[in-house]
Amino acid sequence: MKIIACYSNKGGVGKTATAVNLAYAFAKNGARTLLCDLDPQGASGFYFRVKPSAKLQEAQFFEDVARFTRAIRASDYDNLDILPANLTFRDFDVFLSRMKNSRSRLKKALKSVKREYDVIVLDCPPNISALSEAVFKAADHVVVPVIPTTLSERTFDQLVAFFRARGLKTGKLAPFFSMVQGRKTLHCETMARMRKSHKNLFLGCEVPFSTDVEKMGVHREPALRYAESRPAGRAYLELFKAVNARR
Repeated sequence: MKIIACYSNKGGVGKTATAVNLAYAFAKNGARTLLCDLDPQGASGFYFRVKPSAKLQEAQFFEDVARFTRAIRASDYDNLDILPANLTFRDFDVFLSRMKNSRSRLKKALKSVKREYDVIVLDCPPNISALSEAVFKAADHVVVPVIPTTLSERTFDQLVAFFRARGLKTGKLAPFFSMVQGRKTLHCETMARMRKSHKNLFLGCEVPFSTDVEKMGVHREPALRYAESRPAGRAYLELFKAVNARR
């Protein structure tokens, strides 16, 4: 079983759109896929028309395997299930801080369903916290959307520094440029500078700024579902191929 976290320590960069489209792409290509929404806002579940599960509280998420599995919902697509979030997930950090071996708890919970799924995609909240550390430990790959702007560059550098300070493998990081506007000089210069300063770290694909991505909230389905042949859809497909090829 492969665990892929879609994460950014900066909000508004296309993290949830990435998780939704990656999960859909894995499922469409035959992998038994679970999209696990760890963000209390529950946007991933919303895109797939799955209501939040009020029965799965933060303690049960980590300790009650039976309730964890019962909270999983089928989506409208073959091979794709959803573990929806609810507002109690906002207390994950408080709960984890009280637990022994807190960095291993998430991985242990996810392993309880390893016989059922080939891939688990995690949609993570945008912060660096106890939950984030548990995510970094559990994930095989951490897919990081980065808008090519100065502030996003700064927050990504902070993430890399955090990995190094905690002894985490930076090779887990799979950053890519998101919401790219190729006509902007700033975007082009930032991408060139970041690719040079983080050699061999950034994936080659770039997701453009597009209304097709913004319309996911209207359609309530992945952009790959209704815009596969358009620039954003093609970019998400290339992102899937790049992530899927990683070992």
